[in-house]
Amino acid sequence: MTLDEMARELGVSKSTVSRALSGKGRIGEKTRERIVAYAGQQGMYLSRESDGGGKTGNLGVVFPADVYENANSYFQDCMLGVCEAASLMDFNVLIATETISDISGIQMLAEQKKVDGIILTRNMENDRALRYLTDIHFPVGVTGQCDEKEVIQVDTDNEAACEELTALLIGKGFSKFALVVEDLSYRVNRSRYQGFGNALLKSGIPGERQAYYVGALQVALLDAIISDMLAKKVECIICGDDMVCTKIVSRLQAEGYRIPRDVAVASLYNSSNLNCFTPQITAINISARKIGNMIGKQMIRCLRGQDYEKKVIMEHEILLRRSTDRIYTSVRI
Repeated sequence: MTLDEMARELGVSKSTVSRALSGKGRIGEKTRERIVAYAGQQGMYLSRESDGGGKTGNLGVVFPADVYENANSYFQDCMLGVCEAASLMDFNVLIATETISDISGIQMLAEQKKVDGIILTRNMENDRALRYLTDIHFPVGVTGQCDEKEVIQVDTDNEAACEELTALLIGKGFSKFALVVEDLSYRVNRSRYQGFGNALLKSGIPGERQAYYVGALQVALLDAIISDMLAKKVECIICGDDMVCTKIVSRLQAEGYRIPRDVAVASLYNSSNLNCFTPQITAINISARKIGNMIGKQMIRCLRGQDYEKKVIMEHEILLRRSTDRIYTSVRI
């Protein structure tokens, strides 16, 4: 139920409902009690201030459950940034995990009022956790972008970054690419996919002549995928992120392929995972630590009733390295 709907049902203004639920602003005690009671009947989140309690001083941070299996450095760096902001602003951080089908950890944090606000570190299409939190009007932020206006968002313009990198590679003389993206249900991957297409379109390069590999990148199928790429005379492999790039480059080098002489490689996200490769990998550099720090600061400022930025777009950097040097030679098959 929205604030407008509740206001109509109770015969009060939307601002009166908002003040009652947030615990902020002057409002008659009987009116506040009536609104709070009705909200509780509708299963809506009630702030601790609205029901007579105090703020917890805790901020919830939610990671995808698979982060522990994949050792994804983005989430680790993001968490470090959030913790730095929380420490400086006298907040504590509580961690929860989620899967596509299980958001019970998030529900516990919100419904048991263990935290004042929650940060989601992975943003998906039709995100169940985000929908749940916005439906109960719980303070929420995402390290990503979404269509919900009440959600605090901090991200990089991944579509523009991918378009920029692809355009630079086209400028170096590459025209036949393989784009490898694992899961298009993640908004960041959809943005990167779109940016790649934008660059091709603006350069007049037919998108349908490129090679696309979308879905889970099974290790057992890597040899077949790489053979298919080279059979199609792919000149440059663009990997959706550092994890995909690590798998591709490791397999290429294990099979004796020379980067970039046999095929060039670039990654749409840079991390320390790529530091072990020679030559160094061309990549888009984004500071997950700065993103975490920024979302932490904006969330806490919002929770304290201070001025804050609802949407922040962080800078990115294109690292052009030797893995995409243009070497004119025949492709090895």
